[in-house]
Amino acid sequence: MDMTDTAPRTRRSDATRAAILRAARARFAADGYDRATIRAIAADARIDPSMVMRYYGSKEGLFAAAAEFDLHLPDLTQVPPERHGETLIRHFVRRWEADGTLVALLRAASTNPGAAERMRGIFADQLATAVARSGADPATAARRAGLVASQILGLALTRYVVRLPPVVDLDPEELAAWVGPTIQRYLTQPFPPSHASAR
Repeated sequence: MDMTDTAPRTRRSDATRAAILRAARARFAADGYDRATIRAIAADARIDPSMVMRYYGSKEGLFAAAAEFDLHLPDLTQVPPERHGETLIRHFVRRWEADGTLVALLRAASTNPGAAERMRGIFADQLATAVARSGADPATAARRAGLVASQILGLALTRYVVRLPPVVDLDPEELAAWVGPTIQRYLTQPFPPSHASAR
């Protein structure tokens, strides 16, 4: 293969991908996930819509690639330890209700492997770091963060995607009162003995 041909093609491909992602981020931010279309994104990037599908496979795949989320988690070292659970759930309810693209990523994650991987990365990187800094035993911090994420994502799924009426009807203060103690338990309660250590 002639390497002189490969390098320009690679550069064009990288430039096209970058143009698509720039257009997608702007379009998703302006229109939201549901109203943004592949055709509009392609027009913004000045390429054929088939090129978007070629590189990203689907709208969900494109959204997962374009999604850049900072959860802006509170610094738990500045919060009394007994209020960590309440603080986290209040923060997440505010984020879910203010940021429709985060809900859109959750919807996409239920059917698209790329979006699911993106959601896992966001929570693994950011939430695990926050939990580790909260004073949790480093040996259990990742597991505790996973349990916290299970509660937060489950709440988001039932409230914002499935829209289960009893959960939708709860106001943020009620959610904090109900869910905060569960998050607190995940963060602070000693882990039960493992099967291995029980033998």
